[in-house]
Formats: sequence, C-alpha cells, structure tokens
Amino acid sequence: MEAVDVNTSEEVNAYLHQQNKLDLLRFITCGSVDDGKSTLIGRMLYEAQLVFEDQVATLLKDSKKQGTQGGDIDFALLVDGLAAEREQGITIDVAYRFFGTDSRKFIVADTPGHEQYTRNMVTGASTADVAIILIDASQGVLTQTRRHSFLTSLLGIPHVVIAINKMDLVKFDQATFDDIEADYLAFAEALNFKSITAIPLSALQGDNVIERSGRTAWYSGPTLLGYLETVEIATADASASFRFPVQWVNRPSADFRGFTGTVAAGSISPGDAVQIQPGGQEALVKEVVLFDKSLPRALPKQSVTLTLDREVDVSRGNVIVAAESPCEVSDQFDTYLVWMDQEAGYAGRGYDLMLGTRKINCTVTEIKYRVNVNTLEQTSARELALNDISRVVLSLDEPIPFTAYTDCRDLGSFILVDRFSKTTVAAGMINFGLRRAQNIHPRSTTIDVKARSQLLGHEGRVIWLTGLSGAGKSTVADALERRLFDRGVLSYILDGDNMRSGLNRDLGFTEADRVENIRRTAEVTKLMADAGLVVIVALISPFRSERSMARSMLVNQGFVEVFLDVSLDVAESRDPKGLYKKARRGDLPHFTGIDSPYEAPESADLRLDTSELSVEQCVDRLLKLL
Repeated sequence: MEAVDVNTSEEVNAYLHQQNKLDLLRFITCGSVDDGKSTLIGRMLYEAQLVFEDQVATLLKDSKKQGTQGGDIDFALLVDGLAAEREQGITIDVAYRFFGTDSRKFIVADTPGHEQYTRNMVTGASTADVAIILIDASQGVLTQTRRHSFLTSLLGIPHVVIAINKMDLVKFDQATFDDIEADYLAFAEALNFKSITAIPLSALQGDNVIERSGRTAWYSGPTLLGYLETVEIATADASASFRFPVQWVNRPSADFRGFTGTVAAGSISPGDAVQIQPGGQEALVKEVVLFDKSLPRALPKQSVTLTLDREVDVSRGNVIVAAESPCEVSDQFDTYLVWMDQEAGYAGRGYDLMLGTRKINCTVTEIKYRVNVNTLEQTSARELALNDISRVVLSLDEPIPFTAYTDCRDLGSFILVDRFSKTTVAAGMINFGLRRAQNIHPRSTTIDVKARSQLLGHEGRVIWLTGLSGAGKSTVADALERRLFDRGVLSYILDGDNMRSGLNRDLGFTEADRVENIRRTAEVTKLMADAGLVVIVALISPFRSERSMARSMLVNQGFVEVFLDVSLDVAESRDPKGLYKKARRGDLPHFTGIDSPYEAPESADLRLDTSELSVEQCVDRLLKLL
C-alpha cells in the first residue's frame, strides 16, 4: 500500500473529501497478556505506511533504548504510550488510534490483556463493530481468551477475528492452527456472534497482517487488514422505534424551549407524535434543530434539539419516544453486571445507577449466579468480586424507561457508582424488566400516619445507634426507652442480638450477611415507625453504605443517626460478653474492629463519646433531638 502524497492544497482537499465519504469501522484488540496486541497494531500502522517520519525515527530510537526486540523494531511502542506499560511490557490503559486506508476509516482500541484490567477492556469494547481476539499459537485458548470472548458476546459485538498470533514460534504448523481454531469454535458455540474468522499471523514478522505470507500456503482466507477493509458494518436502523434521552433543556430566551440530546434509535421529523417517559404526556414535534438550522429529519446518533407544539413537563433524564411505540417502564431489572471495583458488592447494598442521562438510586436485590468464563457454567455467588461477570437483579427507587441492551445499547446499558467514593463499580446490561414489579402497588389504608400520631400523641421516629461492640448502644437504648416510656411515648428497641435471634437468625457475620442484616432491620423499622412508634435501633451497622441505605429508606420516618464513639481500646476493655477475647483467639471470625472494619460516620446527626459522657448525659442529648 502506498502512502498518500499530499503536497498541494488541492490534493489535501481532495484527500479529505475522499476520506469523509468512507465509512468508519471501530474495532478492538483483546486477549491474554503478552499475546501481541500492541505489536499487531503497530505492525499494521507501520506496514501500511500510516506512520509519520518523525514517529518512525522516535520508534527506532525507543526500540533501541528499550531493547525488547534486540536490534529489531518493537512495534508495540507505537501503541503502548504509558511509561508504566513500557516498563512492564504490558498494556494497562485503553489506547485508541485513528487511521485510514483507501477503502475505510478505522478507530482501534488496544485493550489490556491482564485480568485485573478487564474493566478497561469493557470500556474499549462498548462501541466496537469487530473484536480481534489474539491467541498465542504456543499457548492456545486461555482463561482470559474465554473471558474476553464472553464479554465481547455480552456487549453485542457481532464479528470476531481469531488472530492466532506468533505462528513463527510453532513453525507455521497448520495442525496447531487447526487445533486452536477448533478449540475456540467449540467454546464459542454458546456465544452470540454473527461471524468468527480465524487468521494465522505473526505480528512480529508481518505474516498475513498486510500481505499474504508465503509461509502459510495452506491458508486461503483474507489477511487481517483485508478482512477489516471488507467486513460488513451494521448501520443504525432509522426505521426502528424513536428513542431520545434528554440531556438538557435548552432555553436561551423566553420564546425558545427545546430539548437537546442524541438520537439513540430511530428517526424523527417535524409533525411526528411523541411521548415523554416516564409520565406519558404526548405532543407533536414542532421543529428539529441543529445549531441554527432546521432539519427535515434527525437520524440515529445525531445530536439535535427538539421543540414541541405545546408546553409539557420535560427535564434531563426523561426520554422522548415515538407515541405509537413507547419504551417499557420498570423499577426492577434482570441484568448482567461486570464488577470493576476492588471492594466487593453484595445483595442489599445500594448504588447510584446511571442510564442514559438518568441518575437514580438502586439496590442489588439478588445475585442469581456468577459465570465461569472457562466453561460458561453458572455458579452460585454471594458477592460480586473484581472482574466477576454475574447475573443480578436490581431494584430502583422509581420506574424508568428502558430497552433491552440487545435492542438499544444507549437505553439498555448502565453503570453503577459508589455513593461515597463516586467511583464506577460496575458496568451493566439490561436483559429485561421484571413485570411483577409493575403489578405491585403499596396499599393505602383508611388509618394513616397522621391519624396514628394523633391517637398516640407523638410522631414515629427512628433513632439509629451505631458503634463498636462495647460502645454502649444497648445500655443507652435501654435508658432512652425507659425515659420515653415515663413520658408516655410508645417506643421499641430493635437490638442486634434480638434481631439475630429471630428474623435474622439465618445470617452469619460475613460482609454479605451484615449487609442483609441491616436491610432487613431497616425494612422492619420502617413499618414500626409508620405505626407511630419511636424505634430505637441498636446495631453495630459497620458500613457507611448500609447506614446510608437505611437513611434513604427511613428519611420520611425522622431518621436520626447517632454515633457512639469510643476507641477500640476502650470498647475492648469493657467487653461485657467476652467477644473481643474470642475474636483475638480466632474463635470469632469477621468480628468488627478485629478482622472486619468499622467505618465511622463522617456526618452523624449526633456524636456521643461514652467514655466521657454518662448514660444519663447521653440520653439527655438524645432527647433534645426528639
């Protein structure tokens, strides 16, 4: 392939005009660590003469400096830009490169091979049309090969190239190639790919990358670049049902109110009937605006502003859809989750879910199973660990419009964000909404909260006491209840030991069980507070996320978080039940403060240091909050 020589402005303009007419293919490279992904991309760019002279000079200099290929060029250095990557010889970040040939434009994402960077691979694959999965011919199909293949299938990438690389290490043996291809195809039978193409390669030596290799005379398929230039690219279906997540309300003046976003699916024209979800208000599209121009039609992936023929309530996070075919709406979903956080996730733990332009509170309500990436078996799981791929049920605080991921990526994909650290903990794909959620409606009774309060002479409240074992939670709770009883206030203590003797007796003290313990207790607390009681909860409740969940569940019940703050030394010196001694001996695993953490509140409503304050002083301060 010849380099493009553009010496005049006319030639430049002609070349740019030609490039603008070419379609764009997005592809990723993935596989196990050190399979040669970066080398392959570097070789492709170099041999296609798509590297500038100064880049070539730098490449030669860096190759000599690094010495990874002896005196030869290390093509991976064209892609591995991070210093840490060059030092380790592996790809850590997702490296994006843009290039073009006379046939097509390309964006390639070189994704990490190491298991700990699986989350980066998901990021790189999210918009790809083709996945190039490299397999070391001397190693065969490995666990990470299967992991990336399963993720590729989940993410809906239709075309896969099995790039069986390093064929030079096996002397370009056809039998080795055939065995690896057969092994992979057997594994991939359960995956959802439109096509799988196997190509024998040596990225280091250039065999079958750009030009056909004379050392694989037994192979009659395409070269890698030849395949990329001709593979079918799926185009967005403009005839699909219209979907338009609203990014922001555009109101530059009093006489203009438009709704800006990107068309996720379908198309839209002036006069089309639309519906606002959730809510169901309907209107007609008055105008489709792009910058200062009116368009006759907006197509998928176009960013436009819509105006409507009447005033309707629309805000960021709403979805404008075709009136004749609205989205489904639900507050519970069956999903696949790819866990991306070092800290494990558990059923009962809450997160912020971000889907399209919508942000909403959600809870992991069930972990159905974890997928074994080697066998695709479904195994039981009580936690979501780093790089796990799991089938999970999520419950949201309110219904939202959605589509299955397979129907529309933009409204079927989401991320989960930790409410405290603000880090992304998982990427998810919606399989379907759980319709049973739409058939469940909380029942109102003739006797409401106000009536119960009038009868009792006080409102229901929640006093949530948290702190280490030995901090004084049960003692303070008992004294507070006695004081309230003497005042004629109906109250009740939900003590941790009492809860675990009955409702929660099936739970242990693992992190997963502690999360579920808090969730169940909060649900019971809500019912009792609605009945008009002042509920005093005395639980260690060691994790901020679960206390935050309890607060969000009980915010309408007058939730008050009280931190009984004592040092571990003080708590251990009290040790009324001898628990710390047992924990120190190893007889009580997962004991808070010893081998399980306690996350102190950062902004409790009241802090009580029981090493300095008497029980009566603590109660006096509590009563001031009521």
